[in-house]
Amino acid sequence: MRLKDVLLASILSAGSLLAGTYKVDPNHSNVAFKVRHMMISNVKGEFKKFDGSFVYDEKTKTLRSLKGEIEVSSLSTDNAKRDAHLKSADFFDAKKYPVIRFNLTKTNGDTAYGKLTIHGITKEVKMELETSGTVVKDPWGNTRTGLSLSGKINRKDFGLNWNQVIETGGVMVGDEVKMSVELEGILQK
Repeated sequence: MRLKDVLLASILSAGSLLAGTYKVDPNHSNVAFKVRHMMISNVKGEFKKFDGSFVYDEKTKTLRSLKGEIEVSSLSTDNAKRDAHLKSADFFDAKKYPVIRFNLTKTNGDTAYGKLTIHGITKEVKMELETSGTVVKDPWGNTRTGLSLSGKINRKDFGLNWNQVIETGGVMVGDEVKMSVELEGILQK
């Protein structure tokens, strides 16, 4: 009877090791975007401050949940004047809407669906999902895994409507924003 209890406990604890909650490591993660500028090139930017966690099942290689928050004031395009404009009421209105949120609602193979909140507006979005498929131990004894999300949104769906017509008839800022998120997480014990 005792051996049976030991075996059952071993099986249950092995199963719990396969699915775990990972805290996003901001030092090895990135939240970036790019958008057309004057219809001729792309401007790239990133958010420097963000936090989140996700549940990854190593056995099935499935992302079970993901929640994240991004500080709008941490936006950087490496141009202080442009960054100030993007944080202003013309775009993100960082004072009134200081946080962007994402909550995963489901996955289907390599596709992730979730609720994205920007500028006080929440919309369902679809993103391509790639998990590393690997869980590793780092030199300090932490268990880590990673995943990538990429997709696109129409900024006007989130109330980011500012634009300016340019001399040639195009506009200053494209409507489509391409997003790229690289996350590395540390298993929480």
